Amino acid sequence: MGKRNLATRLLKRAERARVALKLEAAEQLAAYVGMLQGWNSRINLTALADNDSGLDRLIIEPLIVARYLPKTGSLIDIGSGGGSPALPLKILLPELSLRMVESKTRKGAFLRDAARQLGLRNVEVEVCRYEELLSRPELHETHNALTVRAVRLERKALRNLQAFVRPGGLLGLLRGDGVSDALRDVQPPLVWEATYPLVESLRSQLVVVRKLELT
Repeated sequence: MGKRNLATRLLKRAERARVALKLEAAEQLAAYVGMLQGWNSRINLTALADNDSGLDRLIIEPLIVARYLPKTGSLIDIGSGGGSPALPLKILLPELSLRMVESKTRKGAFLRDAARQLGLRNVEVEVCRYEELLSRPELHETHNALTVRAVRLERKALRNLQAFVRPGGLLGLLRGDGVSDALRDVQPPLVWEATYPLVESLRSQLVVVRKLELT
């Protein structure tokens, strides 16, 4: 599918989801999907296709998530893989600086190449497990928001991840099923804030956990 036709499809999918999307951003998102498909023929970035459900997962979910994130400041995305939700979020929120964390070298190379070709500024890629970043104090409490998709998070993981988030910031957890007790029963400095529906046909949700302000 050509870039222009894909951009038109994305505009229609966004309108259906009641997401405001400009043509320029839709074209950038279409270019991202094209790069993902090109790299996917060489390395396994994602199993998602460019059918409607695949585009909803790759693109529309992050565009809905953007409603609940700060428009400026910094975002850290854990397990960035093929770049969703991080790269679509960056395209829609260009003033938000982005740090992507991906443990696999070839996926990290894709993320760097995609950010460069899309002309995205203030983007960094850390090729390592997020646990390795815990030993870097300069990254502690430096991000306004953190996103992570689809992984099962236990209380210990949440405690570790909150180290990257400033007091008052949020952790946005993209999930495709119900909210686990580990998320509802978080302990200070984290508090469960809300669950927001994303794409109805995918039964996906955004769980927002807030980090308490220092007192």
